[in-house]
Parts: sequence; structure tokens; C-alpha cells
Amino acid sequence: MRLLVVEDDGLIRLDLVDTLVDAGFDVIDAANADEAMAVFQDTQYIAALLTDIDMPGSMNGLELANRIHDQAPACKIIVVSGRYRPDMNLLPSGARFLTKPLSEAAVGRLLTDLDLRPH
Repeated sequence: MRLLVVEDDGLIRLDLVDTLVDAGFDVIDAANADEAMAVFQDTQYIAALLTDIDMPGSMNGLELANRIHDQAPACKIIVVSGRYRPDMNLLPSGARFLTKPLSEAAVGRLLTDLDLRPH
């Protein structure tokens, strides 16, 4: 199962990618929403997007989440932030929110809850 991780902090991104790869997921990562949109459009199937809210570029993670949901409603959306707690009506339908710092256990529970399982 392929996941797209979008996080501008390189250490957080690498740690999250390593955790997900170790759990058996196929992971593609991007440093910002613009890069993520390019990856999304060039990649055949992404089961889930896990994105930070606050990042540089032409859009933030909330806008990215809504754009991807509009283009691929079946893609599961997980939005994370250590700074913001967005009103749920700003998230795409069915999207979930996690607060940073992320724990491996919390991410694992949420992926299981969303029926996202590794290969």
C-alpha cells in the first residue's frame, strides 16, 4: 500500500518515512505541498496522504488535502500539526487529524482504523 508523506521538516519526515517503511508500507515523501501535488499527479495509486499543515510554498497542507480529496476521493487523508488544531469542517470529508509530536503507536492505530495495511 502506497502512502504519500508531506512534511517540510526533514528530520520529522525521515523519521516518519522510516517508521512507515519498517511497518511494511511503500512510502513516497515530499518536502512541501507543491512537490506533493507533482508526485501525486505522476504516481498511479496513492492509498493515503499524510500531510503537515504548516509548510512553505503556494499552498498549505489543508489546501493540499482538499485538492487531493477532490481528485481522488478514495485516498485516505491524515492531517497533522503541532501548531494548529483545525476546525474539522476545513478538512476533507473523512479526513483525520493527529497532533504532533507523532508517536509510532498513534500513527499505527490510525492507519489500522482507516483500514490501511502494509503489503
